[in-house]
Amino acid sequence: MCTHRPSCPAAESTAAEFPEARVVTAHVVAAHPEHGWNLLCDGTVVFDDSGELLPDGRVVAPRRTPAGRLAMAA
Repeated sequence: MCTHRPSCPAAESTAAEFPEARVVTAHVVAAHPEHGWNLLCDGTVVFDDSGELLPDGRVVAPRRTPAGRLAMAA
């Protein structure tokens, strides 16, 4: 699916286990912020809560920060 250079790693590759690397290399091809998701050029759907849906149907659970670590406004 990816046509840019350098091309990004496939969503199923080892790099898919490190989503931070994919965000740097994969490009958004369809943005739907009103619905809370974006489609990347490698076929991955990335959700605003940091969850992902890979092209083969596997789900990557959201990476949530424990409540104790969140910054609190005064």
